[in-house]
Amino acid sequence: MNSRKYKVGIIGATGMVGQRFVSLMDGHPWFELSVVAASPRSAGKKYGELMEGRWMLESPLPECARGLTVMDATGDAEKIAGLVDFVFSAVDMKKEEILELEERYARLECPVVSNNSAHRWTPDVPMVVPEINPEHIKVIDSQRKRLGAKRGFIAVKSNCSLQSYVPALHPLMDFGLEKVLVCTYQAISGAGKNFDTWPEMVDNVIPYIGGEEEKSEREPMKLWGRVENGVIVNANSPAITAQCLRVPVTNGHMAAVFASFKNKPTKEEILRRWAEFEGRPVKLGLPSSPKRFLHYFEEDNMPQTRLHRNLENGMAVSIGRLREDTQYDWKFVCLSHNTLRGAAGGAVLLAELLCAEKYI
Repeated sequence: MNSRKYKVGIIGATGMVGQRFVSLMDGHPWFELSVVAASPRSAGKKYGELMEGRWMLESPLPECARGLTVMDATGDAEKIAGLVDFVFSAVDMKKEEILELEERYARLECPVVSNNSAHRWTPDVPMVVPEINPEHIKVIDSQRKRLGAKRGFIAVKSNCSLQSYVPALHPLMDFGLEKVLVCTYQAISGAGKNFDTWPEMVDNVIPYIGGEEEKSEREPMKLWGRVENGVIVNANSPAITAQCLRVPVTNGHMAAVFASFKNKPTKEEILRRWAEFEGRPVKLGLPSSPKRFLHYFEEDNMPQTRLHRNLENGMAVSIGRLREDTQYDWKFVCLSHNTLRGAAGGAVLLAELLCAEKYI
């Protein structure tokens, strides 16, 4: 890496994921927070003052952000694009508005690493979990042609619900993974809320999260797809069915997974694959990469949300309870931190990958 730090902007810096992006820039070895931007009504205020009483994370608001004047993510787009090397996008807008805004930044020659779902199905926008499909970033070359951009592009991360179980299935794909049933138990921070702002969730489970089941079933197909003729061609298997429940937990999405294979692996083979799995981020030495992506726990009552969501700075995936099933071949549980690995942390790791591979 070069010695100069990359100048980073965060558009949508006031929401929960935006706050998480701000916290992850504090002391980052490659990235320097230069711009925070939000809606026009927040613009012009100092970030520290604006966030009084609105800061939702357990860690304090970083000094590097406190004195920054909040800019207008839409109105100041040209100015922001000139001040930074790239932006993280965590804006809370209608889908059409996000599509338009992110493309605008890309055309202004400002790369966009997005946490939003708007561009996940744009065929030439890579949706990347860096340990799973880093080669998809090659599609940026054809995206730039379409946008008429030299430097600018959009890259997105996948939905937080599938970041717990897809990483565990990925090293097993060549056993001929045929079908998957998954039930996810998702934290309230996934809705951008905590117990103070969402008292209905205390002592409660809500068996519906809008759009989540469809994302959980469809997005892995893009992750497991391939780049062909300048677009990503989705995989057509395995068949995945999902149910997603909101549970009274601050952070951490858990998944109960059932899987069947063409060639059923042994327990030893599965455990060995998980133990030996090493993705591109480790090989490249990316700062946010966990040393070990997948951690298996032998104890029957592990992993647990409170104990393990912050494993390796919240960037690792915990797995447990691997056993044979009566209807599927194997079943197990997984856990990941939804606003770190699942949202902002996953996007920061993607940005590091894009820098290391010279796309930024």
